[in-house]
Amino acid sequence: MDQALNDTGWRGSQEGWLEAAYHSLLDSGVDSVKILPLAKKLNLSRTSFYWFFKDREELLAGLVARWRDKNTGNIVKQSEAYAESLAEAMLNVFDCWLNNDLFDARFEFAVRSWALQSDEILAEVRQADQLRLDALKRMFIRFGLPEATSDVRARTTYLVQIGYISMQAKEELAVRMKRIPEYIAIYTGEVPQQRELDRFFSRHGYRPG
Repeated sequence: MDQALNDTGWRGSQEGWLEAAYHSLLDSGVDSVKILPLAKKLNLSRTSFYWFFKDREELLAGLVARWRDKNTGNIVKQSEAYAESLAEAMLNVFDCWLNNDLFDARFEFAVRSWALQSDEILAEVRQADQLRLDALKRMFIRFGLPEATSDVRARTTYLVQIGYISMQAKEELAVRMKRIPEYIAIYTGEVPQQRELDRFFSRHGYRPG
């Protein structure tokens, strides 16, 4: 038993139930997120669930809120982070694609898969997409690009990354890092400075060979 899932006595905790639901969603899809299997997973009674959630729908809503706050929230935050240049601003956004603490790609894939069977979740995904695109567009505008250009560059940046996630593309870190300067140049029209790349590589623990 993972101690983090069952750390507050015989009833567990709201976060423990959410964490178990999160792992079930990632591993087996939303249909696996049910109270009795989660209770067995946590070694807790089924009734203890109701200390923290009114019903399964409230638990699912908690998962959606967790996804929204982390994945959408951090894209917006990174797009607004301080940068000396547009290229560096884009590298700030790219932190999301390489740091699971900022953006959880498996969670993103699971929620998008869930949206295929739920109009309500599809609406959530579409709203998140728009919020993220708007944030990226504002980033380009902040650095002086025209609105129409900013819109297209934002869409190019974002839709490529969602394509990576939807295709479950896998790349070795070194391969991806070597491609990043070209991605930045294509998305922004600026070649990143070496010092900007060095800072980016450093915060992701990568040392070019």
